Amino acid sequence: MDYINAIVLLLNYIFVPALAYGSQLALGAIFVTLIYGILRFANFATGDMMSFGTMVTILFTWYFQSLGISLGILPTALIAIPFAIIFMVGYMLLTDKFVFKYYRVSKSPPVQLAMVSIGVMFVTQAVVRIIIGPSDRRFFDGEKFLIKAGEFKEITGLNEGLAIKSTQVITIVVTLILVSTLFWFLNKTKTGKSMRAYSDNEDLALLSGIDPKKIVMITWIIAGVLATIGGALYGLDKSFKPFTYFNNMLPIFAAAIVGGIGNPFGAFLGGYVIAFSEILLTYAYKKFFMYLLPESLEPNTLVQLLSTDYKFAVSFSILVIVLLYRPSGIFKGKIL
Repeated sequence: MDYINAIVLLLNYIFVPALAYGSQLALGAIFVTLIYGILRFANFATGDMMSFGTMVTILFTWYFQSLGISLGILPTALIAIPFAIIFMVGYMLLTDKFVFKYYRVSKSPPVQLAMVSIGVMFVTQAVVRIIIGPSDRRFFDGEKFLIKAGEFKEITGLNEGLAIKSTQVITIVVTLILVSTLFWFLNKTKTGKSMRAYSDNEDLALLSGIDPKKIVMITWIIAGVLATIGGALYGLDKSFKPFTYFNNMLPIFAAAIVGGIGNPFGAFLGGYVIAFSEILLTYAYKKFFMYLLPESLEPNTLVQLLSTDYKFAVSFSILVIVLLYRPSGIFKGKIL
């Protein structure tokens, strides 16, 4: 029984949370890798774009709640997300038209575009804080847990309980559906193939009759969908605080680079690599070893490699190691 308790402990505190967190990072990483692979610059406004989409989701959620509209056991935010996507896509297209387009048409170097994106990041961050404020905002409603720890203990007779939040399941399911749809779009549709061709060789794609304006617009639309859904899922699972999304930029970029910058599938896997690494290295394993070891060998310390305060240091370390020893990432950096 002690072995089963140890497994349940890891499931409850490592495996399930890492799957949910990895799904959220994966959507942000695909955002980064699409922009880099097709528009050819590192968009440092990624975290704040996700924050903006989440903010609009929260505002629509509050509006629907004030009208008495809900989904019962599911969060009302699921109704709000499609409306938030429309606003997010509009904001991105306006940003591209009035900011990025000039530098793209001028054939500015990628570094210059990256610096411009930092300006967009600060502006977006300011807009979010002005509209909704810097404080924590919880907008979750509906059934909180699918499985409660106490109920799990009663059913199984184990000492350890397994709690699975509805937001964790929603995050994983929505991510799998969204990513599967995106991969199908990129690999099977004419527009998706055009995007891949444009990414591989822009000049040859233009000679083939591919419309660059259409490719750019669709790229921003997909990025808007990913940013809004990824940000909203993160906010539902944790809480919404603008500066948190800014902090998430590091693990998101680490996930994109680990997977191979420019490769959506690699970015998807990279999100889970970063999430599991952060949680595995910052979890305190004392109770886990108490189940497995005899009493005489039970640890007196937390058996924690790193404090949770150093969670982002894990992402940074992985990022540096990958850049030093395998700059191309898990997969070659190109659109699948």
